[in-house]
Amino acid sequence: MRGKAGFWYVAPPQVKYIAFASDSSPRVHAYVWNSGFGAKASNPGTIPTGTSDSVSFSPDGAHIAVAHTSTPFVSAYPWSAGFGTKYSNPGTLPGGNGNFVTFSPDGAHIAIAHDSTPFVAAYPWSAGFGTKYSNPGTLPTSTGNGAAFSPDGADIAVGHNTSPGISAYPWSAGFGTKYANPGTIPGGNANRLMFSPDGTTVAVGHSTSPRVSAYPWSAGFGTKYSNPGTLPDATGTGVAFSPDGADIAVSALGTTRVFAYPWSSGFGTKYSNPATLPAGVANNISFSPDGADIVLAHDTSTYTSAYAWSSGFGTKYSDPGTLIGSNANGVAFQP
Repeated sequence: MRGKAGFWYVAPPQVKYIAFASDSSPRVHAYVWNSGFGAKASNPGTIPTGTSDSVSFSPDGAHIAVAHTSTPFVSAYPWSAGFGTKYSNPGTLPGGNGNFVTFSPDGAHIAIAHDSTPFVAAYPWSAGFGTKYSNPGTLPTSTGNGAAFSPDGADIAVGHNTSPGISAYPWSAGFGTKYANPGTIPGGNANRLMFSPDGTTVAVGHSTSPRVSAYPWSAGFGTKYSNPGTLPDATGTGVAFSPDGADIAVSALGTTRVFAYPWSSGFGTKYSNPATLPAGVANNISFSPDGADIVLAHDTSTYTSAYAWSSGFGTKYSDPGTLIGSNANGVAFQP
């Protein structure tokens, strides 16, 4: 950009943040992120009312939402280098404890997976909650643990307890008729799930072997991909594709806590474990928007572990200067 007197200057890069949902007050924590933790943002003026299980930024980074375990079950705030004044609660609240929250790719909708019928709730979003959309015609069969919109916004999937574990629907400002179940359903309760960046795959972590399942996706489930050669060693709590779609990572409740693989229409050979493993069982995982970093939320101090990423785990970054202070259950980067 040309300034006065013909001089050229480069605008400073926008500061980006990372946020965590956690058990105890203030229940949501945000830090400057620049390939490592920077200063902690001030806490929200109105903190979420119960254990926070999930946090999500809107696609434009201007809003942040938290799913939590006490009414109103979801809290949302403007975001501009910190939390603004909490938005009004939805007119019709989710039906129970909020386990996961996500925005649609265009930022026009927000969905919450929760623990009581109808197990998923969705609303229009425009700097606040609109009138709740009608429930799906065929509900998930039990507690909703995760939700994900496809990258084109045309579909939504919900991970839930009890068979079939994953329920998916066309999405067009509301739920369409449920897609047929996968031919091979996930084992046990299904947790958090994610579509690949190109929308051709959906993957979900779940409670019994093989603990992660992935399917081709094209307005419905294709035949399940073969299991990884090295399976996660306990419940898969979350999955994350790298932004370029070349890698997939699974957070898990076992001793290794994180499993990562190359991805090319199937699982490649597992990457080596991080040299420094997370200190506790892992509850969620996320790649940074540029794919250069990978971060886990876990249940033992320091409650988060972050690593450089380049087709495998690099050196662990230093812990935040101000620690989260209790179990971290969710993690999200500002886009």
